[in-house]
Amino acid sequence: MVKNSTTVTFYGGVNEIGGNKILLQDKDTRVLFDFGMSFTMRKQFYSPPFLSPKSENSLQELGILPRIKGVYKFDHSPAEVDAVFISHGHLDHCAYLSFIKREVPIYCGETTQIILQALSEIRRPDLEFSVADIAFKTFRTGKKIQVGSLEIEPFHVDHSVPGAYGFLIHTSKGTVAYTGDFRDHGAKPELTRDFVEHAAKAEPVAVITEATNMTGATVSSEVEVESKLDSIVAAADGIVLAEFSYSDVDRLNSFFHIAKKNQRCLAISLKQAHLLEALRRDKGLTVPALEDEDVLIFRKSKKRFDKWESQLIERYSGQNKIFDVFDVSKQQCKVVLAVSFHDFEELVQLKPVAGSCYVLSASEPFNEEMELDYERLVNWLRHYGLPQYHVHVSGHIMPLKLKKALKEIGAAQIFPIHTESADLFAKFMRDLKGKVTLVEKGKEYPL
Repeated sequence: MVKNSTTVTFYGGVNEIGGNKILLQDKDTRVLFDFGMSFTMRKQFYSPPFLSPKSENSLQELGILPRIKGVYKFDHSPAEVDAVFISHGHLDHCAYLSFIKREVPIYCGETTQIILQALSEIRRPDLEFSVADIAFKTFRTGKKIQVGSLEIEPFHVDHSVPGAYGFLIHTSKGTVAYTGDFRDHGAKPELTRDFVEHAAKAEPVAVITEATNMTGATVSSEVEVESKLDSIVAAADGIVLAEFSYSDVDRLNSFFHIAKKNQRCLAISLKQAHLLEALRRDKGLTVPALEDEDVLIFRKSKKRFDKWESQLIERYSGQNKIFDVFDVSKQQCKVVLAVSFHDFEELVQLKPVAGSCYVLSASEPFNEEMELDYERLVNWLRHYGLPQYHVHVSGHIMPLKLKKALKEIGAAQIFPIHTESADLFAKFMRDLKGKVTLVEKGKEYPL
């Protein structure tokens, strides 16, 4: 029997940043939008690697993995969902694809497929992230995809990972706009503008929006980040240590341009080099080539390398691209070295010279666990006399710009997710014509 109702149910992203899992049902069609890991819920019970989930039952028992019939490959009942659409390649939006039945079609952008497949190659398969056996169906802006009674239009948006999309979902009750994670202050704000304009033209009955930055908002841009990096690198006498997300291509490009401008090389990790090599296949992206003379590949000091690492080292060793800590130590004033806190043992052999510094170009600590790591980070920097700079811009839209976008879209219903401040959002948006609904996890909302 065909149902006449159109509903949306939120199984994640409710009163938390990330973990998005949205089920949209129209007549007899059921489609999931994003299926990410909830870092917020996970850290309440687990502390990897010492305490990690051992089974799907553990995750469901604790409410980390929602109970949805006919979705999971460990559930032997017939599939009761017609497709899954992934907005972008951050794990809080896609990691739990691991559990989805493999007969269910998984749609994502072409760039997201590249990122997830590269990530699956460099990570050891585990319970919570294993996508190597997924046959992704890919899309780009302009492609309309029919799934049962739904027509889904993806639109590229600006975010801190390439290949991020928002969706216009055309249902029997009207159009639903889903922003995914987006911003208008990155390297490609015109993409977000295009999505908002198309969403407004569609006159949606509802919009599902991220609302991450309702507190602690800052006004900046990737252009401003690049300018600040230039002033730091130009003044540094020694090595510049740079920490940023390996998948943030905009930030990688900014560091690459500034290193080159200041007659330095950018030395990246094997992990980032592997991803860069994969992303070079995407003709829509501009990323540094590993063959560029201003790019070095930094090999950490360890005795055993994974197969993918050994292959990468072998491929580029003949080009004088692979540098270890001793090589880098000899030319500190000529290098910007991309590191993470977990690489800091390398500093013992690197011995940063006077006039060196550390640039944190990622989010500041926002939970207790990160704050403990941050304390240790500061201890390392203090020991080696390295001042710390924080130069970053959020991957998420700021409140006033978000309000302007939602006003332009003009949806009758507004569902804020991917936020810890939904009540603040509701009060801030109370003069919009659309009704703001503060969602509850697992509750079905009619459109």
